[in-house]
Amino acid sequence: MTTYFAAADGTRLAHRTMDRTGDRAEDRAEGRAEGRAEGRTARVGDPVVCVPGGPTDSRYLGDLGGLSARRRLVLLDPRGTGDSAVPQDPATYRCDRVVDDVEALRVHLGLDRIDLLGHSGGANVAVTYAARYPHRVRRLALITPGTAAVGITISGETRRAAALLRKDEPWFPDAFSALEALTEGRGGDWDAIAPFLWGRWDDAARRHHVDARPGNAEAVAGFAAEGAFDPESTRAALAAVEAPVLVLAGEYDLNSPPGPVSRLAALFPDAVFAVQPGAGHYPWIDDPEPFAATVGDFLS
Repeated sequence: MTTYFAAADGTRLAHRTMDRTGDRAEDRAEGRAEGRAEGRTARVGDPVVCVPGGPTDSRYLGDLGGLSARRRLVLLDPRGTGDSAVPQDPATYRCDRVVDDVEALRVHLGLDRIDLLGHSGGANVAVTYAARYPHRVRRLALITPGTAAVGITISGETRRAAALLRKDEPWFPDAFSALEALTEGRGGDWDAIAPFLWGRWDDAARRHHVDARPGNAEAVAGFAAEGAFDPESTRAALAAVEAPVLVLAGEYDLNSPPGPVSRLAALFPDAVFAVQPGAGHYPWIDDPEPFAATVGDFLS
Protein backbone atom coordinates (compact mmCIF):
# COMPACT_ATOMS: atom_id res chain seq x y z
CA MET A 1 0.00 0.00 0.00
CA THR A 2 1.34 3.43 -0.97
CA THR A 3 0.64 6.45 1.23
CA TYR A 4 1.56 10.07 0.63
CA PHE A 5 2.62 12.84 2.99
CA ALA A 6 4.05 16.34 2.71
CA ALA A 7 7.68 17.22 3.37
CA ALA A 8 8.55 20.44 5.19
CA ASP A 9 9.01 22.22 1.84
CA GLY A 10 5.67 20.91 0.53
CA THR A 11 7.11 18.18 -1.72
CA ARG A 12 4.70 15.23 -1.98
CA LEU A 13 6.51 12.15 -0.72
CA ALA A 14 5.48 8.51 -0.77
CA HIS A 15 6.06 5.47 1.36
CA ARG A 16 4.95 1.87 0.96
CA THR A 17 3.92 -0.41 3.79
CA MET A 18 4.79 -4.11 3.74
CA ASP A 19 3.36 -6.28 6.48
CA ARG A 20 3.23 -10.09 6.41
CA THR A 21 3.22 -10.49 10.19
CA GLY A 22 -0.28 -11.97 10.19
CA ASP A 23 -1.18 -10.59 13.61
CA ARG A 24 -4.48 -8.86 14.29
CA ALA A 25 -4.89 -5.12 13.85
CA GLU A 26 -5.64 -4.66 17.55
CA ASP A 27 -2.42 -6.50 18.43
CA ARG A 28 -0.46 -4.12 16.22
CA ALA A 29 -2.11 -1.12 17.86
CA GLU A 30 -1.33 -2.54 21.31
CA GLY A 31 2.28 -3.14 20.29
CA ARG A 32 2.70 0.41 19.02
CA ALA A 33 1.27 1.81 22.25
CA GLU A 34 3.57 -0.36 24.36
CA GLY A 35 6.57 0.55 22.22
CA ARG A 36 5.89 4.27 22.62
CA ALA A 37 5.43 3.94 26.36
CA GLU A 38 8.42 1.72 27.05
CA GLY A 39 10.75 3.17 24.44
CA ARG A 40 12.73 -0.04 23.95
CA THR A 41 10.64 -3.17 23.47
CA ALA A 42 9.21 -3.72 20.00
CA ARG A 43 6.43 -6.10 19.06
CA VAL A 44 5.60 -7.93 15.88
CA GLY A 45 3.80 -5.46 13.64
CA ASP A 46 5.55 -2.34 14.94
CA PRO A 47 6.86 -0.20 12.06
CA VAL A 48 10.46 0.04 10.90
CA VAL A 49 11.18 3.08 8.74
CA CYS A 50 13.47 1.99 5.87
CA VAL A 51 15.60 4.40 3.83
CA PRO A 52 16.96 2.98 0.55
CA GLY A 53 20.27 3.80 -1.06
CA GLY A 54 20.83 5.24 -4.50
CA PRO A 55 18.98 7.45 -3.95
CA THR A 56 16.42 5.37 -5.80
CA ASP A 57 12.97 3.84 -5.62
CA SER A 58 12.67 1.73 -2.47
CA ARG A 59 11.15 -1.21 -4.38
CA TYR A 60 14.57 -2.84 -4.73
CA LEU A 61 14.45 -3.50 -0.96
CA GLY A 62 11.57 -5.91 -1.53
CA ASP A 63 10.49 -7.33 1.82
CA LEU A 64 14.12 -7.39 3.01
CA GLY A 65 14.47 -11.14 2.86
CA GLY A 66 11.27 -11.81 4.78
CA LEU A 67 11.80 -9.19 7.48
CA SER A 68 8.23 -8.06 6.82
CA ALA A 69 7.07 -11.30 8.44
CA ARG A 70 8.54 -10.03 11.71
CA ARG A 71 8.04 -6.27 11.49
CA ARG A 72 5.90 -3.86 9.50
CA LEU A 73 8.18 -2.18 6.96
CA VAL A 74 7.62 1.47 6.05
CA LEU A 75 9.63 1.97 2.86
CA LEU A 76 10.36 5.59 1.97
CA ASP A 77 10.77 6.66 -1.65
CA PRO A 78 13.32 9.50 -1.48
CA ARG A 79 12.26 12.71 -3.16
CA GLY A 80 12.40 12.50 -6.93
CA THR A 81 12.32 8.69 -6.95
CA GLY A 82 9.59 6.06 -7.11
CA ASP A 83 6.20 7.57 -6.27
CA SER A 84 7.67 10.67 -4.58
CA ALA A 85 7.49 13.97 -6.44
CA VAL A 86 10.44 15.81 -7.93
CA PRO A 87 11.16 18.81 -5.68
CA GLN A 88 11.06 22.35 -6.99
CA ASP A 89 14.50 23.05 -5.50
CA PRO A 90 17.19 20.55 -6.63
CA ALA A 91 19.31 21.57 -3.63
CA THR A 92 16.91 19.58 -1.44
CA TYR A 93 18.32 16.34 -2.86
CA ARG A 94 21.28 16.82 -0.50
CA CYS A 95 21.63 14.18 2.20
CA ASP A 96 21.35 16.70 5.05
CA ARG A 97 18.09 18.00 3.57
CA VAL A 98 16.65 14.51 3.02
CA VAL A 99 17.04 13.92 6.77
CA ASP A 100 14.14 16.32 7.30
CA ASP A 101 11.98 14.09 5.08
CA VAL A 102 12.53 11.22 7.53
CA GLU A 103 11.45 13.47 10.38
CA ALA A 104 8.35 14.48 8.42
CA LEU A 105 7.57 10.78 7.94
CA ARG A 106 7.93 10.13 11.67
CA VAL A 107 5.45 12.92 12.41
CA HIS A 108 3.11 11.61 9.68
CA LEU A 109 3.18 8.14 11.29
CA GLY A 110 2.38 9.62 14.71
CA LEU A 111 5.35 7.97 16.41
CA ASP A 112 7.34 9.44 19.29
CA ARG A 113 10.37 7.32 18.38
CA ILE A 114 11.17 5.16 15.40
CA ASP A 115 13.15 2.08 14.60
CA LEU A 116 15.19 3.21 11.60
CA LEU A 117 16.92 1.11 8.94
CA GLY A 118 19.21 2.53 6.27
CA HIS A 119 20.82 0.64 3.41
CA SER A 120 23.92 1.73 1.48
CA GLY A 121 23.69 5.49 0.80
CA GLY A 122 20.48 5.55 2.81
CA ALA A 123 22.57 4.73 5.88
CA ASN A 124 24.13 8.19 5.53
CA VAL A 125 20.63 9.62 5.90
CA ALA A 126 19.90 7.37 8.88
CA VAL A 127 23.19 8.22 10.60
CA THR A 128 22.68 11.95 10.10
CA TYR A 129 19.10 11.61 11.37
CA ALA A 130 20.35 9.89 14.53
CA ALA A 131 22.92 12.63 15.04
CA ARG A 132 20.31 15.38 14.61
CA TYR A 133 17.36 13.71 16.34
CA PRO A 134 18.87 11.22 18.82
CA HIS A 135 15.82 11.34 21.08
CA ARG A 136 13.61 10.19 18.16
CA VAL A 137 15.52 6.95 17.46
CA ARG A 138 14.68 3.77 19.36
CA ARG A 139 16.89 1.39 17.38
CA LEU A 140 19.11 1.95 14.36
CA ALA A 141 20.05 -0.70 11.78
CA LEU A 142 22.70 0.20 9.21
CA ILE A 143 22.89 -2.38 6.41
CA THR A 144 26.06 -2.49 4.26
CA PRO A 145 26.24 1.23 4.94
CA GLY A 146 27.77 4.13 3.11
CA THR A 147 30.17 6.04 5.36
CA ALA A 148 30.48 9.49 3.77
CA ALA A 149 28.43 11.12 6.53
CA VAL A 150 31.16 10.34 9.06
CA GLY A 151 34.13 10.91 6.76
CA ILE A 152 35.29 7.29 6.49
CA THR A 153 36.82 6.78 3.06
CA ILE A 154 37.45 3.47 1.32
CA SER A 155 40.77 3.20 -0.49
CA GLY A 156 41.37 1.54 -3.82
CA GLU A 157 43.65 -0.90 -2.03
CA THR A 158 40.83 -1.92 0.32
CA ARG A 159 38.48 -2.49 -2.60
CA ARG A 160 41.10 -4.57 -4.43
CA ALA A 161 41.57 -6.72 -1.35
CA ALA A 162 37.82 -7.30 -1.17
CA ALA A 163 37.72 -8.13 -4.88
CA LEU A 164 40.53 -10.67 -4.60
CA LEU A 165 38.37 -12.75 -2.27
CA ARG A 166 36.45 -13.68 -5.43
CA LYS A 167 39.44 -14.65 -7.57
CA ASP A 168 38.12 -18.16 -8.19
CA GLU A 169 34.85 -16.95 -9.73
CA PRO A 170 34.52 -17.46 -13.51
CA TRP A 171 33.59 -13.80 -14.03
CA PHE A 172 36.55 -12.50 -11.97
CA PRO A 173 39.11 -11.63 -14.72
CA ASP A 174 36.84 -9.25 -16.63
CA ALA A 175 35.31 -7.73 -13.49
CA PHE A 176 38.71 -7.21 -11.84
CA SER A 177 40.10 -5.59 -14.98
CA ALA A 178 37.19 -3.15 -14.97
CA LEU A 179 37.76 -2.44 -11.27
CA GLU A 180 41.44 -1.69 -11.88
CA ALA A 181 40.53 0.75 -14.65
CA LEU A 182 38.02 2.55 -12.44
CA THR A 183 40.36 2.62 -9.44
CA GLU A 184 43.20 4.06 -11.51
CA GLY A 185 40.99 6.72 -13.10
CA ARG A 186 41.16 5.22 -16.58
CA GLY A 187 37.40 5.09 -16.94
CA GLY A 188 35.60 1.81 -17.19
CA ASP A 189 32.25 0.12 -17.09
CA TRP A 190 30.49 0.27 -13.72
CA ASP A 191 28.16 -2.54 -14.78
CA ALA A 192 31.20 -4.77 -15.35
CA ILE A 193 32.06 -4.72 -11.64
CA ALA A 194 28.49 -5.53 -10.57
CA PRO A 195 29.29 -9.20 -9.74
CA PHE A 196 31.42 -7.98 -6.83
CA LEU A 197 28.26 -6.66 -5.14
CA TRP A 198 26.57 -10.04 -4.71
CA GLY A 199 27.56 -13.18 -2.92
CA ARG A 200 26.31 -15.15 -5.94
CA TRP A 201 26.24 -13.63 -9.41
CA ASP A 202 23.25 -15.64 -10.59
CA ASP A 203 20.04 -14.79 -12.45
CA ALA A 204 18.40 -13.37 -9.31
CA ALA A 205 21.37 -11.07 -8.74
CA ARG A 206 21.35 -9.93 -12.38
CA ARG A 207 17.65 -9.06 -12.16
CA HIS A 208 18.14 -7.26 -8.87
CA HIS A 209 21.03 -5.26 -10.33
CA VAL A 210 18.64 -3.82 -12.90
CA ASP A 211 15.94 -3.14 -10.29
CA ALA A 212 18.35 -1.37 -7.93
CA ARG A 213 19.79 0.99 -10.54
CA PRO A 214 18.97 4.68 -9.77
CA GLY A 215 16.72 6.35 -12.32
CA ASN A 216 17.11 10.02 -11.38
CA ALA A 217 20.61 11.23 -12.18
CA GLU A 218 19.92 14.67 -10.69
CA ALA A 219 18.95 13.10 -7.35
CA VAL A 220 22.13 10.99 -7.36
CA ALA A 221 24.34 13.97 -8.14
CA GLY A 222 22.62 16.21 -5.61
CA PHE A 223 22.73 13.72 -2.74
CA ALA A 224 26.43 14.26 -2.03
CA ALA A 225 26.66 17.87 -3.27
CA GLU A 226 28.81 20.37 -1.40
CA GLY A 227 27.50 20.85 2.12
CA ALA A 228 25.71 17.49 2.25
CA PHE A 229 28.01 16.10 4.95
CA ASP A 230 29.63 17.52 8.09
CA PRO A 231 31.67 14.53 9.30
CA GLU A 232 33.29 16.20 12.31
CA SER A 233 30.00 17.41 13.79
CA THR A 234 28.22 14.16 12.96
CA ARG A 235 30.87 12.01 14.61
CA ALA A 236 30.73 14.17 17.75
CA ALA A 237 26.94 13.89 17.88
CA LEU A 238 26.96 10.11 17.43
CA ALA A 239 29.00 9.74 20.61
CA ALA A 240 25.88 10.85 22.50
CA VAL A 241 23.40 8.55 20.73
CA GLU A 242 21.93 6.20 23.33
CA ALA A 243 19.92 4.01 20.95
CA PRO A 244 21.21 0.49 20.26
CA VAL A 245 22.77 0.20 16.80
CA LEU A 246 23.34 -2.74 14.47
CA VAL A 247 25.95 -2.30 11.75
CA LEU A 248 25.82 -5.18 9.27
CA ALA A 249 28.45 -5.76 6.58
CA GLY A 250 28.63 -8.36 3.84
CA GLU A 251 31.77 -10.50 3.75
CA TYR A 252 32.32 -9.88 0.02
CA ASP A 253 30.90 -6.37 -0.29
CA LEU A 254 33.11 -4.28 -2.57
CA ASN A 255 31.05 -1.13 -1.95
CA SER A 256 31.11 -1.25 1.85
CA PRO A 257 33.89 -3.63 2.93
CA PRO A 258 33.77 -4.93 6.51
CA GLY A 259 36.95 -3.16 7.63
CA PRO A 260 35.84 0.44 7.04
CA VAL A 261 32.28 -0.40 8.08
CA SER A 262 33.54 -1.65 11.46
CA ARG A 263 34.98 1.82 12.06
CA LEU A 264 31.49 3.25 11.65
CA ALA A 265 30.19 0.93 14.37
CA ALA A 266 32.93 2.12 16.72
CA LEU A 267 31.52 5.65 16.64
CA PHE A 268 28.40 4.63 18.61
CA PRO A 269 28.34 3.96 22.36
CA ASP A 270 26.03 0.94 22.00
CA ALA A 271 26.67 -0.77 18.67
CA VAL A 272 26.86 -4.36 17.47
CA PHE A 273 28.97 -5.05 14.38
CA ALA A 274 28.15 -8.16 12.37
CA VAL A 275 29.43 -9.64 9.10
CA GLN A 276 27.10 -11.87 7.08
CA PRO A 277 29.23 -14.68 5.59
CA GLY A 278 29.11 -15.10 1.83
CA ALA A 279 27.10 -11.90 1.32
CA GLY A 280 27.71 -8.82 -0.75
CA HIS A 281 26.04 -5.41 -0.78
CA TYR A 282 22.52 -6.88 -0.77
CA PRO A 283 22.66 -9.54 1.97
CA TRP A 284 18.89 -10.15 2.01
CA ILE A 285 19.20 -11.31 -1.63
CA ASP A 286 22.26 -13.50 -1.05
CA ASP A 287 20.93 -15.32 2.00
CA PRO A 288 17.56 -14.06 3.22
CA GLU A 289 16.99 -16.27 6.26
CA PRO A 290 20.11 -15.33 8.28
CA PHE A 291 19.67 -11.71 7.25
CA ALA A 292 16.07 -11.55 8.49
CA ALA A 293 17.02 -13.40 11.66
CA THR A 294 19.94 -11.09 12.50
CA VAL A 295 18.09 -7.86 11.77
CA GLY A 296 14.76 -9.09 13.13
CA ASP A 297 16.28 -10.24 16.41
CA PHE A 298 18.05 -6.90 16.82
CA LEU A 299 14.93 -4.86 16.08
CA SER A 300 12.93 -6.98 18.52
